[in-house]
Amino acid sequence: MTLTSPAVLATATDTHCPYCSLQCGMRLSAGADKPAEVLERPEFPVNRGALCGKGRSAPALLDRTVRLTGPLLRDRPGAPLRSASWSEALDRVAAGLARTRAEHGADAVGVFGGGGLTNEKAYLLGKFARVVLGTANIDYNGRFCMSSAAAAHRRAFGLDRGLPFPLADIPHTGCLILVGGNPAETMPPAVRYFRELRENGGTLIVVDPRRTRTAELADLHLQPRPGGDLALALGLLHLVIADGLTDREFIARRTSGFDRARESAMAHWPDRVERITGVPVHQLREAARLFGESDTGIVLTARGPEQQSKGTDTVGAWINLCLATGKAGRPYSGYGCLTGQGNGQGGREHGQKADQLPGYRSIEDPAAREHVAAVWGVPAGSIPGPGKSAYELLDGLGQPGGVRALLLAGSNPAVSAPNAGHVTERLRALDLLVVADVVLSETAALADVVLPVTQWAEEDGTTTNLEGRVILRRRALDPPEGVRSELWLLRELAARLGVPDGFPAEAEQAFAELRRASAGGDADYAGISYQRIVAEDGVFWPCPAPDHPGTPRLFLDRFATPDGRARFAEVTHRPAGEEPDEEYPLFLTTGRVLSQYQSGAQTRRVAELNTAAPGPFVELHPRLAGRLGIADGEPVAVTSRRGRAVAPARITDAIRPDTVFMPFHWAGAGRANSLTNPALDPVSRMPEFKLCAVRVEPVLKEVTA
Repeated sequence: MTLTSPAVLATATDTHCPYCSLQCGMRLSAGADKPAEVLERPEFPVNRGALCGKGRSAPALLDRTVRLTGPLLRDRPGAPLRSASWSEALDRVAAGLARTRAEHGADAVGVFGGGGLTNEKAYLLGKFARVVLGTANIDYNGRFCMSSAAAAHRRAFGLDRGLPFPLADIPHTGCLILVGGNPAETMPPAVRYFRELRENGGTLIVVDPRRTRTAELADLHLQPRPGGDLALALGLLHLVIADGLTDREFIARRTSGFDRARESAMAHWPDRVERITGVPVHQLREAARLFGESDTGIVLTARGPEQQSKGTDTVGAWINLCLATGKAGRPYSGYGCLTGQGNGQGGREHGQKADQLPGYRSIEDPAAREHVAAVWGVPAGSIPGPGKSAYELLDGLGQPGGVRALLLAGSNPAVSAPNAGHVTERLRALDLLVVADVVLSETAALADVVLPVTQWAEEDGTTTNLEGRVILRRRALDPPEGVRSELWLLRELAARLGVPDGFPAEAEQAFAELRRASAGGDADYAGISYQRIVAEDGVFWPCPAPDHPGTPRLFLDRFATPDGRARFAEVTHRPAGEEPDEEYPLFLTTGRVLSQYQSGAQTRRVAELNTAAPGPFVELHPRLAGRLGIADGEPVAVTSRRGRAVAPARITDAIRPDTVFMPFHWAGAGRANSLTNPALDPVSRMPEFKLCAVRVEPVLKEVTA
C-alpha cells in the first residue's frame, strides 16, 4: 500500500478482505483504466488499517486471466468441459436435479456450501435446498472449521458465537491461553492484540506441538503431543483445584455441574498428564499458576484441539478451566474460538448447516420450524429434518441411499476434505456435479457443469466476523460479462424448478428476508440494516430491534441456558481416533502457512503469494531426519492408512521429534488431506484433521545410466 491522494480516497469503496474471519476493513480503488488497488482503512476497529499479504494482493484474483468468465459444461462423462451459455447451463442443471429427484427421491439431491459465502447466499442456499429441492442433505465446509467449538460453546453457555467479546478486550486481560492456533500466520493483523496484551503486563501462554511464529511471542509455550489437549486441560484444572485457585463464589452462583467435572479432573494428576502429553510437570504447574492467579483470563481455541474425534470434549475441558476460575461472563474474561473462514460464523447461522434453520435455530424445534415456514410461505411440515453432516454427505456420494446429484458452492473438497482421495472418487461417482465458483478449482474440474460467480469486490453482501460483528462488503466494480452472482443463479434455478418467487437476486432484499427469518432466534439480526452497519462499522448480534445497540459482550448478566447458569462438561481423556503404532509410528498434524489460504484455490493463482509459499513441504525434527537418513530439501514420502503424499523435507527443531507437519493448501502429490483421518467427533461430526498415524521415508532417487 502507498500514500494515496485525497481525491482517490474519496472515490474508493469501503469494503472488507475476502479471506479470514477477521474480515479486515479496506478500501478498494477501481477505475476502468487501471487495476483495482487496495488502500488502508485505518478507522475500521478490527484491523485498524493493517492487512496481511493475502489482503493486499486480493485484487489479483479479479484479473480475467486467472478466473472463470463463462459457464462450462461436459457433454458426456469423460468429455472435456466446453463453453456454454447461461441458459444452456442452467437448463442442464435444472433438468438433472429434477430427474434425480423424480427417480431417486428428494434426498438423492444434495447441496454443499462454504464458509466464505455471504450471509445472504448462505441463507438462500439453505432455503433453496429445503423449499425448492425438498432435501435434507445440505451441509457446508464450515463443519470442518469450528463445529466442535460451536457444540461445546452451546453445551456450556447455551449459545455459540466465536468470540463472546470483541477482540479489543484481549489486550486488557491478565492471562490468555491460546490452544492450537497460529494467528501470526493465519490472521496476522490480529497479532497486535497479543502484543498489546503483553505490553500491558498480561501473560500469553501458547499450546502447540510446533514452535510457530505465534508460540515465539509467548511467555510460556506448552508443546504437547497431538491429541493431548484434552488431558492437558484436565491436568490444569486438577492443579487449579488442588492449589485452591478456583472461584467458589462464581461456581456456586453462576454454574452447574462442577462436582462431576472436579471428579474427572482429579483423576488427571500432573505425572499422568505429563506421560500422556509430554509436557513437563513444572510447565503444567507454571501454566496453572499464571492462569489461576490472574484476576482476569481468556482461553482461545483454534483448529488444533477442535479438529479431533474428541474435539467437543476437548473444548469443553478448556471451558471448564475458565468456569472453575471465574473467568467467564465478565469483562476481559471468557472462552472464545478463533474462527477460520471469512464467514465461518455467519455461514452456520442461517441455514446451510444440516441441522439448523436461520437465526441459529434447531431444525428439530417445532416452534423454529413454524417461524421460518411462515417467513418462507410454506407449511412447516414441508421443511425436511436434519440431513447428513459434511463428511458423511461426501462419503455417501453416488452410493446406494446417498446423494446422486450435488450442487456445490464456494468449496473445494477434492483438496480440503479428509481422506481426500476417497472423496475425489465419490465426487466422480455422481450422476451430476454442479460447481459454482470463482476459479476452476480441483473440484470444479471434476464437474459436469461449472457456473462462474462474482467475487467480494463485485457484489454487495454481509458477513459475520469472528467477534459476531456483522459487516458489509460493497460492490466496487462490475464483474466480467459472463459472470453472475449465486443469488441470481439460485433465482433462475428456482424458477426453472417451479418456484418463481422468494429468491431475490439483490443482496439487500435477501438480507431483509434473513432479518425476518432470524428474528427471535439465538443469532437475531432483526435490528441490523445495511445503513446501520455502515454507520457503526458493523453491528454485533444479537440485535433484535432497530433501536437495540447490539451485543458486543455476551453473558454479562446470565448465560443463555434455561436457568441462566453455565454448565461444566463431564469429560475425561481418551485416545485419538488413530494412534501411532509399529507400522505407522509418527503423528501427522496439518495446518496453514502465511501466504496461502484454505485449499489454495484462490491464493495459488496469485503470483506474489506463490513466490512466498510455492509448494508443500514436510516439517521434521533433526533427530527424526537423522534417524531416517533424510536431508533438508530432499523429497520424502508420508504414508497413512488412507494414502501417500510426497513433498520436500524441511528440517527444524521447532517441531516435536515424534511429529511431522504438512500444510494442506496444495493438490497433487503433496496433498496433505490424502493422509488425514475422517474419524468423526460424536457430537459435532467434525473430522480428525489434526492428527493421524503415518510413516515417513526418503524417496529413492532414480538411478540413471
